[in-house]
Amino acid sequence: QYSPDSVAGADGELDPTAVTFPGCSCRRSSCQLPECPCLARGHNYSSQGLRLAEQQEQPFSRPVFECNSLCSCGEGCHNRLVQRGLQLRLQVFRTRSKGWGVRALQPIPRGSFVCEYAGEVLGFAEAQRRSQAQNPEEPNYIIAVREHLHDGRVMETFVDPTRIGNVGRFLNHSCEPNLVMVPVRVDSMVPKLALFAATDICAGEELCYDYSGRFCNLPAASREGKPQEEENSLRKPCYCGSSMCASFLPWDSSLFSTP
Repeated sequence: QYSPDSVAGADGELDPTAVTFPGCSCRRSSCQLPECPCLARGHNYSSQGLRLAEQQEQPFSRPVFECNSLCSCGEGCHNRLVQRGLQLRLQVFRTRSKGWGVRALQPIPRGSFVCEYAGEVLGFAEAQRRSQAQNPEEPNYIIAVREHLHDGRVMETFVDPTRIGNVGRFLNHSCEPNLVMVPVRVDSMVPKLALFAATDICAGEELCYDYSGRFCNLPAASREGKPQEEENSLRKPCYCGSSMCASFLPWDSSLFSTP
């Protein structure tokens, strides 16, 4: 079932459509600092989209908060980007060795929002149950996103587009990707998993991101480790074709291990 936005999972633990953030009272058509509390919360967009260079230069990237449905600013506010959804011409196509993939049908400048990775937002228990119920040969669409806070806490988000999702579920992994995933918050603390162009992308180029989360992040941010011998059978080969290819798709055993 196609859905442009994430929905509450069958476990009912999290509702991504709930509005829990207060809105700003800005009367401008486009919010500005320092008046707007939404902009003051974190990282802001430039006229070209996300400021990727600034994020890489900081030990920790600032969070991204967009103006929301309770804000007084207009729909044309520059702090409303990911919530507008897909604006680019993309095509799902059959690749030579990776199954389905997604390519751009137009040039995409660096920093541009491309699409969201939408699906069912799950709690850890349901995400783990679904992962362990899969056969090794089945494709695994469940993504676990971990945000490392400055005080050492880790916020986890699990999204499963297996049954309900959007074009993002067809994006392939690359060890040298042209997209980067960034959690963006609009109405609540449940983030939208937004994919931005990490470089200038040409028309016809396949769109890929790094499933491990290492790309554009500190090395310690990834929980991928050397898998146990019994886990090797669950790993899938990588066909990204990059000179930096790690031979296998990223592996994170947290949803498969039992306490």
